[in-house]
Amino acid sequence: MSNIKRIAVLGCTGSIGTQTLDVVRQHPDKLSVVALACGRRVDQMIEAAREFGVRSVAIGADDAPEPTLPTDGIDVGRGMDDVVALVNLPEVDLVVNALVGAAGLRASLAAIEAGKVLALANKESLVVGGDLIMPRTTPQTLLPIDSEHGAIYQCLVGEAHEEVNCLWVTASGGPFRGRTRDELAHITPAQALAHPTWHMGPKITIDSSTLMNKGLEVIEAHHLFNMPYDRIKVVVQPQSAIHSMVEFVDGSVKAHLGTTDMRIPIQYALSYPERWEAPVEPLDFTQIGKLEFYPADTDTFRCLALARQAGAEGGTLPCAMNAANEVAVAAFLAGELAYLSIADAVEHTMLAHENAPVESLEQLAAVDAAARAHARAFVAAHSL
Repeated sequence: MSNIKRIAVLGCTGSIGTQTLDVVRQHPDKLSVVALACGRRVDQMIEAAREFGVRSVAIGADDAPEPTLPTDGIDVGRGMDDVVALVNLPEVDLVVNALVGAAGLRASLAAIEAGKVLALANKESLVVGGDLIMPRTTPQTLLPIDSEHGAIYQCLVGEAHEEVNCLWVTASGGPFRGRTRDELAHITPAQALAHPTWHMGPKITIDSSTLMNKGLEVIEAHHLFNMPYDRIKVVVQPQSAIHSMVEFVDGSVKAHLGTTDMRIPIQYALSYPERWEAPVEPLDFTQIGKLEFYPADTDTFRCLALARQAGAEGGTLPCAMNAANEVAVAAFLAGELAYLSIADAVEHTMLAHENAPVESLEQLAAVDAAARAHARAFVAAHSL
């Protein structure tokens, strides 16, 4: 029997997806790509399908163009139903969910229900639907790809949950660390997209600059590691050398360090429980120079506090918060909304939301739609 893991890569043309394919290239004796899904970069996906010999692909975006490259021998599906159908293919062992946005939740739930191992890079799956997903998973069937959660996961291997005092989630601070609200009043998308240490997609890069990304990660950590919010702490570590830490009841702290390259946490999620040869050059400790630590400024970067509030209140509020943030970030990138108004749009939507316990995908879809409509109305009223 072959020991090669057969994987489906959803969101194969984005930052995480392309780096996942690079890990596969480095380990062709251990990994095989059998299904691919993309949003709009259709030809890039078809090119990858031809390279890896993939026969099943799907295009998620309704407005995506038709492929211009030859698709002979490739079954091309269209729409989110066909994207989700890929995870049910019998030849798929492991699903890498690198879809952007709340659409990824459906695919995550389908992967878990199909008995597949889920390597998760889609934040919204847990932020929006953690109450639905976590009861259906084990630490062996849900492996986080995020550098922060992958770090915590590895620090907890072999440790007892009751001996954990708290989790330390590290943040780079983004490109605007140390700035005042007045200094952020006229920030442009180009400035916000210039992240100092990580190379990521546009939406997550903006979230990193507002610290919303860290707020989403706090909610994810709560679900992934069954940890109360008052025991999940955020610390700014500008060098991004420490990816997160776990503090134990005896005062000991385990820190996970490594090169700032997402291929390391991606590969760990694919290789678990093994470790394979490094996909990038290891961290050179003689070149770091220093490690700095600062508290997060939640007065200036209000999105972190808003996300924490949504997570602590629970129910459907994180879904509404996340939807509003997606709308606000898209509006900012389009030049329609001021940078500081991203947090205002999120707060406005949260205040209007009537919270309820999470019950189903259908309920969350309705909450998502209502929150987006509310946030769009806010954007229209505050458009630049």
